[in-house]
Amino acid sequence: MAIRIDDASSRVSEELSEVLEAVMADADDEPVTLGTARDKLKEALAEQGREASRRIGAEQSLYAELESLVEEYGEDAPAIDFIAVKASDELSELIEALLDQTEDEQGVTIGRVREAVRRGLMADLEGEGRLEPDVEQPLLAELDALIERYGADAPAEDLLRFD
Repeated sequence: MAIRIDDASSRVSEELSEVLEAVMADADDEPVTLGTARDKLKEALAEQGREASRRIGAEQSLYAELESLVEEYGEDAPAIDFIAVKASDELSELIEALLDQTEDEQGVTIGRVREAVRRGLMADLEGEGRLEPDVEQPLLAELDALIERYGADAPAEDLLRFD
């Protein structure tokens, strides 16, 4: 079950998102599901319970949050769908610049951001001093990964980082 970008960030706490990312990083190319993540967190809680019982409260609330996701979406739901993804600061700057330039009601999609980069938006922002010249390749890689994950028609505004 695929989840829209904004759904992921509203469904999962930042802490649980970090736990899911860590479980995925240790997965050895195996697909990680909510059930897998729950089992890994349960194992970690058991180990920590023996080592540091006073810290268990925060981890227990993460386990409860994960358990409620399993109940709602099932054990086989891909964990990646629940990781809150936000654009880097540089990509957020790019998205905001494109939003400022866009007058139509269609909104700005990730694909439109990629196309704007191809048409020279990054060069314009570099000339204005809003972006450093060496960020183009990492930004293109970030955009391509987001397009692969969510599709070119996903709303770019859902990825904005508001730190």
